[in-house]
Amino acid sequence: MNRKRDKVKVITLGCPKNLVDSEVLLKQLQSNNLELAGDSDDCDIAIINTCGFINDAKRESVDTIFHAVQLKKEGNLKKVIVMGCLTERYASELQKEIPEIDACIGANKLDQVLSSLGFDLKYNLISERLLTTPGHYAYLKISEGCDRPCSFCSIPIIRGKHISKPIDQIILEAKNLANNGVKELILIAQDSTYYGLDLNGKRTLASLLENLGMIDGIEWIRLMYAFPTGFPDDILEQFNHNSKLCHYLDIPVQHISDVVLNSMRRGISSKELRKLIDNIRLKVPGICLRTTLIVGYPNEGEKEFNELRQFVEETEFDRLGVFTYSQEEGTASFLLGDTIPQNIKDERMNAIMELQREISLRKNQQLIGKSIRILVDRKEGSSAIARTECDAPEIDNEVAIQDAGNLQTGKFYDVVVVDADAYDLFAAPHEESSTTAERR
Repeated sequence: MNRKRDKVKVITLGCPKNLVDSEVLLKQLQSNNLELAGDSDDCDIAIINTCGFINDAKRESVDTIFHAVQLKKEGNLKKVIVMGCLTERYASELQKEIPEIDACIGANKLDQVLSSLGFDLKYNLISERLLTTPGHYAYLKISEGCDRPCSFCSIPIIRGKHISKPIDQIILEAKNLANNGVKELILIAQDSTYYGLDLNGKRTLASLLENLGMIDGIEWIRLMYAFPTGFPDDILEQFNHNSKLCHYLDIPVQHISDVVLNSMRRGISSKELRKLIDNIRLKVPGICLRTTLIVGYPNEGEKEFNELRQFVEETEFDRLGVFTYSQEEGTASFLLGDTIPQNIKDERMNAIMELQREISLRKNQQLIGKSIRILVDRKEGSSAIARTECDAPEIDNEVAIQDAGNLQTGKFYDVVVVDADAYDLFAAPHEESSTTAERR
């Protein structure tokens, strides 16, 4: 008589880098004949891949753990295994406060997660994953850890030093993804522009992009987390010569005031940041720039915040996100305290986002009547939801196409923009939209 297989649910919290780790784990679990559950309330084993980056993420992770532990107390779960960033920082505290956790395993310890279930890591599958994203796009992690000394960031504490993944391993993983139908690769890392420095003594991201562009089946390559300090100029040549590289660059500047940048230990001045942005736009006309900012840093006074707001107004980033400062134990800025009240942080965040909303609306309205290329992410009834090359999944704008007809998920199409709001475009297939576009 065959023993009933345990059903396992992997719950992923936090960033796409965590998502990739979970997808690698899922492939290993599947290869060990475990049944993968779709619902955390209907499984035997819950594995929670936690985030511990900022306070809100920590709270979400702890709440998720408590929910799983409650299910275990009620007899609905056999095991609760906690892994990832939160456990890397607070394993002893979690085990003390929540003794019902069966295993508390840190980041980058996939072998220990499998060992806690009685299995060994299958190294022959290390470049394979079970995708949890829609099948036409996938995140591709090119390195782990970070060598940057940013005062506010706990990533080096959690993930350790920067380690570039060998290029042949990345190419193999990318080919596997392409063979499984992936059309868009989204390159992620803690610091993508640092890639190769530890392997070759020089930055080799441009070479990696060139090699990825040769893979059959891949049509879009998207570059995320491009740290501005020491930005390798040869990447810009790839934007102009690699037809698969989206004209999109995620470059987190965090702030523009020299007072704040120096305290943040960003390694770059306000003047250098502005010069870099101007150079990118000069050498890659039409590139879509995304950035992230932090407001409410301990020494951000009204003067420094107004400087940031003016910078956003002048620079007109295409995409922009804002975080409020989170005081993190073990970081250099922890000693500065958390001096700015949360309500002031929220006011500053909202002021920047309102300014960005106006910028985004103006840019989107300029597209009305124009033809754009889109990739369909999903169908909703008779409508389709898609993205342009200027938009990463989950965080950027979307394109809504009503009466999508035969448009298929995971396919590329040319459509005409017929309307726009601050963060969405509305479009129609060419043959259905010309009259509407001309009327506008």
